[in-house]
Amino acid sequence: MKLIRVIFPLVLAFLLHAGVSIANTKHQRNGAGPEIFDGKTLKGWKTLGGNAPFKVEDGVIVGTTVLNSPNTFLVTENEYGDFVLELDIKLGAPVNSGIQTRSHYNPQLNKGKGAVYGRQVEIDPSDRKWSAGIYDESRRQWLYPLSLNTRAQNLYKSGEYNHVKIECIGNVTKTWLNGQPVAYLIDTIDQKGFIGLQVHSISKEEEAGKEIYFKNINIKTANLKPEPFPSDIFVVNMEPNSLSKQEKQSGWKLLFDGKSSNGWVGAYKDSFPPKGWVIEHGTLRVLSSTGAESTNGGDIVTRDKYKAFDLTFDFKLSPGANSGVKYFVTLTEKNAGSAIGLEYQVLDDKLHPDAKLGRDGNRTLSSLYDLITANKPERFLHPIGQWNSGRVVVYPDNRVEHYLNGAKVLEYVRGSKEFRDLVAISKYKSWNNFGEAPEGHILLQDHGNDVSFRSIKIRNLN
Repeated sequence: MKLIRVIFPLVLAFLLHAGVSIANTKHQRNGAGPEIFDGKTLKGWKTLGGNAPFKVEDGVIVGTTVLNSPNTFLVTENEYGDFVLELDIKLGAPVNSGIQTRSHYNPQLNKGKGAVYGRQVEIDPSDRKWSAGIYDESRRQWLYPLSLNTRAQNLYKSGEYNHVKIECIGNVTKTWLNGQPVAYLIDTIDQKGFIGLQVHSISKEEEAGKEIYFKNINIKTANLKPEPFPSDIFVVNMEPNSLSKQEKQSGWKLLFDGKSSNGWVGAYKDSFPPKGWVIEHGTLRVLSSTGAESTNGGDIVTRDKYKAFDLTFDFKLSPGANSGVKYFVTLTEKNAGSAIGLEYQVLDDKLHPDAKLGRDGNRTLSSLYDLITANKPERFLHPIGQWNSGRVVVYPDNRVEHYLNGAKVLEYVRGSKEFRDLVAISKYKSWNNFGEAPEGHILLQDHGNDVSFRSIKIRNLN
């Protein structure tokens, strides 16, 4: 009996050890676990950017915040192209974190101190609630903020482990948080790079010494198949003048094919303007005529009319330029100058004098021109000469939203008392039922300045 008591624990220990070995072997065979993290050491990883320390405790990578350190990243020594990455992350305090994908290091950034740059899947415990959105670290900033998918904003669980899944296949990056779909991005750069775990910089003493936990870090790099995504989740497509399969299935259509004027005519005309507009290098460009409104090529409008819709467009301003994207344009007014309609203002706020006119900035970029001022954070504005993205959503119940580079900057209701009160004190007060037509054309404005458009897309919401 005594011999059995001695042998049984030894056999049990052997079987348990064998089970662990078999599990690890299976994990490795699936391209997960030991391929990227062995659960015991930081072999295959290195630290870049700052001086926050990382260590391994009980199969968990633990990063610790350091006062006044730059963003610190524990990154893989290997680079990855296509992959599906899954991991669990927990924040020991409400400090920001994230997961870098296909990222790089530039020693010249951060005033020569070096910095990591590339797409990051955000972990955001703040009231903003943008966890699993996509940010471009040290480069283009927000690519997919969760103002584009508000249903996903409450998926993050404070003080608990959150499961993150990231699928990078070709130009597509998709994210899930705690099993639910969040972001869908089609990008044109970075087909390969390292994966990184972030400890964010902190500047408050009470945030120092807080721990970030990463565990169950698994990656698959072979036999990848894209997982389906709900068709009603907005797609950010950075490939100019293109529609992905996902967008087509969601009902999106191109209003500009990048090559021709098909679908567009001059306002109050039967054909496209013979001068003043050019189509080149995949852009629809209105030429400068020293700032004179609609005196060169004139405004252009879609042949079709739209009721409820989701409209997106990229625009690039020259210094001091003015233009606009109008909607619910009826062309019934037969007025001189630009045709009448609700206007998403397109403007160089710093150099064009119109930005200082109107009331409280309601003639600035992305505002509802002369009616409602856009509330746009400075960080969401790309510099003049670079592409910005606009979006106008009109719902069947007459709710309207304006977006700039993914951030919602204003909302209102057509025909509401508040809307009519604003019209009554605007330049549109003399037009009966201004902005309340049941349908109308989309218009690109010729305000006499050099402005380019591309990737103009629309989806009916009727």
